Amino acid sequence: MITLVGDTEIAFDDIGSGLPVVFLHAFPLSRTMWEPQVTALVGECRCIPIDFRGFGDSTACAPFTVERYADDVAAVLDALQIERAVIAGLSLGGYVAFSFWRRHRERVRALVLADTRAGADTADNVARRKYLIELAHTHGSAAVANAQIAGLVGKTTRDKRPDIYDAIHRSIAQASVDAIVGALEAMMARPDSTDTLGTIDVPTMIVAGSEDVATPPRESRAMHAAIPGSRVEILQQAGHLSNIERPAAFNTVVAEFLASLLYN
Repeated sequence: MITLVGDTEIAFDDIGSGLPVVFLHAFPLSRTMWEPQVTALVGECRCIPIDFRGFGDSTACAPFTVERYADDVAAVLDALQIERAVIAGLSLGGYVAFSFWRRHRERVRALVLADTRAGADTADNVARRKYLIELAHTHGSAAVANAQIAGLVGKTTRDKRPDIYDAIHRSIAQASVDAIVGALEAMMARPDSTDTLGTIDVPTMIVAGSEDVATPPRESRAMHAAIPGSRVEILQQAGHLSNIERPAAFNTVVAEFLASLLYN
């Protein structure tokens, strides 16, 4: 499905019925990364995975900022006439979830924050992103896939599940250069969300892979300590894309969390 936000087409799926759950993808993937969760949860939830502008089937129109991504999510909810939803974001999706909370707090039923961090980019992060921007401009998306893949997939997956490794690499290589560059610039410019954590007063589930080197589990534990009443689960033998690497384990903890919302 497509909704128009200004001159930008934002693509999404709307599958199932019940509690609305919006899924926000990692960089530089697309909404298809959430297929294991949609398949598992569609019987109990209304699953709404969204492509950020430029990724998947959404068009690439500036501005590329986490605030713009968050407002695009709000536009999708408007199009679907949904007042409140669970917002589930992984990595970049988590950064957008924080922005969505600040800008559209009244529309958040609960949060799922996976393999993400609250802090702004460090100098090393910024340097790495600038390198990837140059790489994308000069050598294209496949080069970015080559440079990114090792940090996105845990050691266990690399060693034992080459099929998953290869599928993720293909997905990154298919992303548009404009989307990749725009998202990198958005992540570099995003605000520090550390002070936002203490304002979160909706049920919050935090999930991370034990082998995540991009946003190590200590980041998730720090968020858990700062968000009142939150829960945290560290999934063993999973890297940064824990929902793809350990889908059954990820689905179990998220399904239990979503079920708990029905009684709160």
